[in-house]
Amino acid sequence: MTTQNSPVVGIDQLAVYVPRYVLELEKLANARGVPPEKISIGLGAHEMAVAPPWEDTVTLAANAAERLFAQGWARPEEVGLLLVATETAVDHAKPASIFVHELLGLPANCRTFELKHACYGGTAGVMIARDWLLSPAARGRKALVIASDIARYDLHSSAEFTQGAGAAAVLLSADPKLLELAPESGVFAGNVYDFWRPLERREALVDGKFSLDCYLDALSGALADYRAALNGRGGEPLLERFDALLYHTPFPKMAYKAHLRLAEVDSAARIADPEERTRLAEKTYAELVEPSLLMARRTGNSYTASLYLCLAWLASQRAATLPGREIGLFSYGSGCCAEFFTGRFTERAAEAAEKIAAAELLDARRSLSVEEYERCAATAVGELPATDGAGAFFFAGVRDDRRHYARAQRALGVGA
Repeated sequence: MTTQNSPVVGIDQLAVYVPRYVLELEKLANARGVPPEKISIGLGAHEMAVAPPWEDTVTLAANAAERLFAQGWARPEEVGLLLVATETAVDHAKPASIFVHELLGLPANCRTFELKHACYGGTAGVMIARDWLLSPAARGRKALVIASDIARYDLHSSAEFTQGAGAAAVLLSADPKLLELAPESGVFAGNVYDFWRPLERREALVDGKFSLDCYLDALSGALADYRAALNGRGGEPLLERFDALLYHTPFPKMAYKAHLRLAEVDSAARIADPEERTRLAEKTYAELVEPSLLMARRTGNSYTASLYLCLAWLASQRAATLPGREIGLFSYGSGCCAEFFTGRFTERAAEAAEKIAAAELLDARRSLSVEEYERCAATAVGELPATDGAGAFFFAGVRDDRRHYARAQRALGVGA
């Protein structure tokens, strides 16, 4: 809730990128002997993005940012801060952000570093960028936060159906064109082992049921802190205040579970009948949450980028109706840290949102067979040439223990 005297900063523009390969989860379910409805209904997932060997965290991030600059809202020389958030880093010391800095041609006086806190990293970057924009260090420049990840789990494991990949490039500035961020937010943190990836492992480990509980407890804690941050202002129910509610979505059914928790917290004190509270939760889920989830249903888990892919889909599909509407966003990262924050779409939001073109990305992908997906998973990164569906940038392999990236002669579309 921005007060009259608060400086206005927020999201100037948003762009997303997903790999050009996709696997329909019904195919995978049939191959694994799992009833397809267990995935489509139980998880709410339909497809998952599959990163080929020439795509990694760096290329996903750079390709998302390349799409952002192509929209014409900003030039690379205007960026004074670059943050890349990821939990699938490419080096223990050298940050993904410096590779992206070079590929995008950002200026030498642009501060850059990599962020990690599981899926919360993207939002951590947004909050750091927001504070930087309010500081003298910004000097009228913009901040670029890129959330980029590839979710991998062991083949034939229970988590295999919740893989995915994607990146979101979030450009922040003073006087933003898309979404003004309110200064208040609510935070919750605590040390838990619900999801982790030891240094020696390529695939993550997860305690599934415990992780769901941690997510929901963190949501309750963040909402309580958000109410405290308002300090008595904005006391109306959240379900009545917001035009949309977006949640971190490791799988779409998680957003449903999260909304049930938020609705319970929001309505328990004023609605005594549990059945009436449930009906309210179901109704508001359909109205406030469901419209943001289609990209998550069709890409799978993109970790740090997950929340911002939901934002991109909502904005791009409802561009004409955005101006003046207020939304709530919840970000969760295992380990854990979570934050609930809010924003209001500006009067210029429709024009900015129309350029996101999220649907075009999904429609341009090539569908894999299960056999092709398994070969892709088994191939070492960089082992195959970038000849099928590369974006503007691709990973060109490792030589002398150094990673190399290149710009494609042309951005290859599916079937090109």
